[in-house]
Amino acid sequence: MKNRWARAAIRPLQLVSLVLLSSAQALAGVEDGPLHRGHPDWMRPAFVDLESDLQRVRDESKTGSMVLFTTQGCTYCAEFVRASLGDPEIRRRVQDRFVAISLEIFDDTEMTDHLGNDLPIKEFAERHKAGMAPTLLFFGPDRTLIHRAIGYQSPQRFGRILDYLVGGHYKQTSFRDYLRQRESAPTAAGAAKAALPDDPLFSRPPYALARVPLAASEPMLVIFETAACDACRAFREDVLALPEVRRLLKQFEVVRLDAHDDKSPLIAPDGRPTTPAQWYAQEDFSRLPALLYVSETGQTAFKTDALVERQRMLNATGLVLDRAYEKGWSYQRYARSKAIERNRQAASQTED
Repeated sequence: MKNRWARAAIRPLQLVSLVLLSSAQALAGVEDGPLHRGHPDWMRPAFVDLESDLQRVRDESKTGSMVLFTTQGCTYCAEFVRASLGDPEIRRRVQDRFVAISLEIFDDTEMTDHLGNDLPIKEFAERHKAGMAPTLLFFGPDRTLIHRAIGYQSPQRFGRILDYLVGGHYKQTSFRDYLRQRESAPTAAGAAKAALPDDPLFSRPPYALARVPLAASEPMLVIFETAACDACRAFREDVLALPEVRRLLKQFEVVRLDAHDDKSPLIAPDGRPTTPAQWYAQEDFSRLPALLYVSETGQTAFKTDALVERQRMLNATGLVLDRAYEKGWSYQRYARSKAIERNRQAASQTED
């Protein structure tokens, strides 16, 4: 039986979370930034009942419900709340067209999901692949998940997401294709002339990347980008150029592919022939750069096209090297465990 009124108070997190809540300093290092809770006041529910929220969506003819998953210490979450949800026009659009709530990824509090099931919030997050903060889940009036957005969304990109959903475009096309239809892209001739800058970190073509039936001796990182991509250039200069990142990546086969290249043949890790553009589309990426980590046996270990800066890059790479993905750990769980480890080491050094 549902006990919705008992959910009004958020219970302390258990196990690992208990350690975190005992010290704000432990939380401060999760994403290499200061302590941020990342929950807008107008998105905090007294208790969580998505089933009732969707009934309200139907009653008020709204587009759907929006669930924002954040976590304490996440600077990406705080910036999304400040820059995007803090924009008055964006906030108005969200409140007009969605029933919106904000939740903590690791919260043990009971909730009612969109199908009427009672379960802990953290389990709901895991079921819907909210493993990196921030994550946005959008549910339509018919209870289906109509869009998932992972990572920081700039005001411009978040506005595009709202256009895509409110306009009903999700019923006809993917978000990636929707963006391609509306945003200018380099012509084929222009793309052919633009060359990606060389770097000894990257493997050279031809790309025979099959890891079946014989496994490789090291994991692989595939980086999708394009020459005419400001975010890609920033990633190269601000993240890939860092000595600590390059040291870690020496333990990988690192492959850089042009996401617009639909001509160059390659063999994917599972042995199938494809092109960079086809592979990028198959992975359902919608922005650049996009990172795809592959295990020695050709399985996807971790992937993201979210904004990745220094600490997030170190954590993502460490997740693969430590094989945390084999235990079913999400990115955020791994990042939090490393934050605890760093703060314990710092405390030990202080005591010494």
